[in-house]
Amino acid sequence: MAVKTITIDLEAYELLARRKAEGQSFSQVIKEHFGRPLTVGEFKSRMRRDLEAGRRLSEETLDAIERVIQSRKDDPVRYPRL
Repeated sequence: MAVKTITIDLEAYELLARRKAEGQSFSQVIKEHFGRPLTVGEFKSRMRRDLEAGRRLSEETLDAIERVIQSRKDDPVRYPRL
């Protein structure tokens, strides 16, 4: 696998390090945040892992979840008529 070296400031490193679970690489943390959207199963697994590690959802995360829920209420999924 090819790799690249990047330089980040200490504040960015601390933010990244706080998201990193034991045994997880920084690449995995970055991919989780910027990669493809999670499936519901992946989201549940990640929340379970975070709770087991003693991490709680931040207010920012809860607000983001609430925004998604509200946007879905405003634009419901439409099923095709059969």
